[in-house]
Amino acid sequence: MAEPLLRIEGLHYRYPQAAAEALAGVSLDVGAGEVVVVAGRSGSGKTSLLRACCGLVPHYHGGDVEGQVEIAGLDAREHGPAELGGWVGFVAQDPESQVVSTTVRAELELPLEIRGERAAARARAVEEVALALAMPHLLDRTTDSLSGGELQRVALAAALVLRPRLILLDEPTSQLDPVAGDELIWLLRRLNEEWGMAVLLAEHRIERCLAHADRVIAMEDGGIAFDGEPEDYLEWAMACDQALATPAAKLFDLAGLRPLPRGVKAARAALSACDIDFEGQTPSLPQAPELSRSGGLTPKGLTPRRLTPRRRDPGALQARNLWVALDGRDVLHGLDLAIDRGERVALMGRNGAGKSTLLRTAAGMVSPLRGQFEAPGGVALLPQSPGDVLLHERVGDELPGAAGAAALARVGLEHARERDSRDLSGGERQRLALAVVAAGRQGSSLPGLICLDEPTRGMDQARKDELAAWTLELAERGSAVVVATHDVELAAAFADRVVLLGDGTVIADGHPDDILSGGWYFATEVARILGVPGAVTPLQGAAIIEQRRAVYPAPGSVAG
Repeated sequence: MAEPLLRIEGLHYRYPQAAAEALAGVSLDVGAGEVVVVAGRSGSGKTSLLRACCGLVPHYHGGDVEGQVEIAGLDAREHGPAELGGWVGFVAQDPESQVVSTTVRAELELPLEIRGERAAARARAVEEVALALAMPHLLDRTTDSLSGGELQRVALAAALVLRPRLILLDEPTSQLDPVAGDELIWLLRRLNEEWGMAVLLAEHRIERCLAHADRVIAMEDGGIAFDGEPEDYLEWAMACDQALATPAAKLFDLAGLRPLPRGVKAARAALSACDIDFEGQTPSLPQAPELSRSGGLTPKGLTPRRLTPRRRDPGALQARNLWVALDGRDVLHGLDLAIDRGERVALMGRNGAGKSTLLRTAAGMVSPLRGQFEAPGGVALLPQSPGDVLLHERVGDELPGAAGAAALARVGLEHARERDSRDLSGGERQRLALAVVAAGRQGSSLPGLICLDEPTRGMDQARKDELAAWTLELAERGSAVVVATHDVELAAAFADRVVLLGDGTVIADGHPDDILSGGWYFATEVARILGVPGAVTPLQGAAIIEQRRAVYPAPGSVAG
């Protein structure tokens, strides 16, 4: 039997000054050519595990370590990240911390130069990886002009340019639009099948990658709580922690169907086999699912969307014929948009569509070329990068006093007051940044507009549910909340309005049930499975399936 590419035995790790271990007795083998998805809640140890697999733990982060980590026979405690770089590539949650060069081309050439590759070989490798990631147009761009999603592609390309045997990815799709996210997962599958590259991928939006996984590992409190095949993982998640289950698994569980599907294709096949098929029919949403949004009882792990009635308070934002340019490029093109106080808006669109630029313009960080722009009630902005609002090394120093302690408790970080913010997981850093922004917004006076730019990077489903509840609280107190996101499941859960940008202008504006169903990419997993207009959540989908069973019973079954 071939030796595993990655071998971990009895790994214990504690960050400096940390009260608890980040990794507690982890043992794991990953074979050459395996695709392994790592699931788990925020702070469960996923990021620390990946850091240990490339030598960042303990060589960069320090701390106490016991046990053994070997990559291709090399001991990670004796060989640092530079020596392991020919075997393993790593893409962190925060790509802005990995990109060090001024241009994209220089960033991709850097690891090749360090390895001593000749100019012709460097040029070929850069061109190939840029084509693989559909980013040749970015090669001559400056890195400081890129969007978060574009930076993520650059960091991935820099990790792949050396053609490592093992690629480690920490939330790789968190800042990618649905098209780019799907393309990335397919690229990883292709690299795995054609190059034999092993993939270890930590992800919260597990529905994006589960269909391509050979195996799933679930982390809990620094240890491995589950290790097995995707279908078995879904049953484990529904039984032990539904926040880690996919929307498709929740849909089937609510509808009383088994086996739980690993993806859209398997779900559609299973429904067809049960004679639950909507081809040629257009079922309407029954009235019953409305109670799923009313705040009544819902199954464990499923949060209902409470729709806020549209208020006619003074407008929170008014943009008319807005034009904004960055680095000589028009980013917003004659944009018209009005948002009232009390609205919860999901701002969506492909990478580079202008979402972050619109929010930064609202906050006064970017000046428009022309057009009218008003935000009379003031604006609070949480930027994409948590580091932009984290100024201290100690978590407690970011949020001192009783108000700070309450803000930390609100995001579940009261235990981390003595930690260095750099040692937090990506999700924990995002929640800390959210707490910093929120801490000063708990009094009687709130700004008219609160903007959150990709706030869920590194957040598990439970924390997303808490974020959705917070947006509702802010909206009920009179603020408009705009969340720029690529997470269609989040948008379906919290928003009462979706605004879709394309090429710097509004191309669609409407109710989530309309915008997030009936499409290919900007659609929830339930919408892609059922293809029924208006069915975007597991609760809505389960009600549709029950209606289909009653109206069109399978042969030999009893309607009712």
